[in-house]
Amino acid sequence: MQYRSFGRLDWKPSALGFGLMRLPVIDDEPEKIDEPLATRMVRYAIDNGVNYIDTAYPYHRGQSEMFAGRALQDGYRAKVKLATKLPSWLIKTTDDFGRYLDEQLERLQTDHVDFYLLHGLNKQFWPNLRDLGVLAWAERMIAQGRIRHLGFSFHDDLSTFKEIVDAYDNWTFCQIQYNFMDINYQAGAEGLHYAADKGLGVVVMEPLRGGQLSKTPPPSVAELWASAPEARSAADWALQWVWSQPEVSLLLSGMSAMQHVVENVASADRSSVGSLTGAEMALIGNVRDAYRKLTPVPCTNCKYCMPCPNNVHIPRIFEIYNSAVMYNDETEARRGYTFVKEENRANACVECRACEERCPQGISIVDWLKKAHALLSKDT
Repeated sequence: MQYRSFGRLDWKPSALGFGLMRLPVIDDEPEKIDEPLATRMVRYAIDNGVNYIDTAYPYHRGQSEMFAGRALQDGYRAKVKLATKLPSWLIKTTDDFGRYLDEQLERLQTDHVDFYLLHGLNKQFWPNLRDLGVLAWAERMIAQGRIRHLGFSFHDDLSTFKEIVDAYDNWTFCQIQYNFMDINYQAGAEGLHYAADKGLGVVVMEPLRGGQLSKTPPPSVAELWASAPEARSAADWALQWVWSQPEVSLLLSGMSAMQHVVENVASADRSSVGSLTGAEMALIGNVRDAYRKLTPVPCTNCKYCMPCPNNVHIPRIFEIYNSAVMYNDETEARRGYTFVKEENRANACVECRACEERCPQGISIVDWLKKAHALLSKDT
């Protein structure tokens, strides 16, 4: 296993962290974790050098933290740093901070959390937590030893990310979505460098884009991968791209099969900063372009169509719909659509076409919204 730097912290994380969000389940029920298999997976990872385990209050419908508490028995808790997250969207009063932490420590069967994150910060959650005094509360918990280090995970735009980073001098780390397709998405590459330059450790989530970058690629992409002098799996290409960047402290993989664990541990063993050549980085750039050519809606996310008079989140909906087609993965896209509030979904469109008048790409936005909703609303 390779180990990396973690911001200002005098501790070396394994290049690979185990995210307990996509564990194997029984009967396709998220709360029914296949515990014997999942435990073997987690312990195999730890036995092979993984020292960072990540979970959160809502994962597997509330079962992930409890599973982690059991899986880390028999001496495994002492071998790892454990991360979990404050459920930001559930916080209504100051008393909620301690109430949820108490519950999480009980679930995890531990007296402290090594890395505690404010979960999914955005324009809505961050001001609420900030104004309720979450930072002062967290400092008290750190003084008491119940939390060792404070950070946040993030889902919003770059300016909001920078605002949060700059709001507190004692963040130890942050967690962002980052992969070779999402270099300008949310915090993106600029946010990665911004946080690292401020001395924060940066944990990368979704390095495989929810598994989309590990699936059998479309022919145009497969042809590019096949042209490389060194054969790699699609997943290994994506992981090595993240690991090649020195600002990344570690990446999290949400592994759902033992094969994933074995392969990702082997990939991590081969990882290093700057491991990809210039030609290989250029190849990945060509793959990115090939994927983007598959998008049915030529939306550039310029947001000239916004704001919509009926509050439809047009660019986000097109982004999700395009992903469903690009990666041939309707299931993951529909899951993403559930995170769009019902009042902001495509079926809220009243066909006023004000958006189409402002669109520099000349997109038939109303027609595409109908197609997007028809595909994405199934089973939502």
